Amino acid sequence: MKPSSGTSPASARSGNDNQLLIQALTPANKSPLLALARRIADAGCNLSESRVSTIGTEISLMLLASGAWDALAKLETALTKLARDESLRLVHYRTGPRENSSHLLPYLVEVVAGDRPGIVVRIVEFFTQHGISVEQLNSTRYHAMQTGAEMFQAQFTIGIPAEIHIAALRDDFLELCDGLNLDAIMDPVKF
Repeated sequence: MKPSSGTSPASARSGNDNQLLIQALTPANKSPLLALARRIADAGCNLSESRVSTIGTEISLMLLASGAWDALAKLETALTKLARDESLRLVHYRTGPRENSSHLLPYLVEVVAGDRPGIVVRIVEFFTQHGISVEQLNSTRYHAMQTGAEMFQAQFTIGIPAEIHIAALRDDFLELCDGLNLDAIMDPVKF
């Protein structure tokens, strides 16, 4: 993947509400986190948000840099040079601030089950049909210590529109999980 250098309406913003989303994928033993964080700081930008995950033998980074338009332009140039490393897959593009989602209630959903294909699809399909956004998803497969059985675990952070009746939604969700033989909980995010 090649870095993008196109500009969008978000690039015309004034002040420090300009944002650049940076996505990187590379072997875990060559993590570009330090190099990317340094280039963000050297360009005069702020690291607003970050997600770093090791998946398999790879490391995945999503970073959101913010700053003045000229600082982001300087960062884009630095990223273009960094992307020349053949072991690094780097994409970056301008974006804008997230819309206010104060009408969404944050809930945490945890699911544990014997591993089999299609669990994530069925859960995401349920949320999509109910107009619920999946804000974050973390899932993994593992072997149970006691029995060695192949297990699946997922944590979803979802945004439930305030007008949805929570008790009815929870009942429908738990009924789905019972039918799929999944152990699940749905609780409000408390922070």
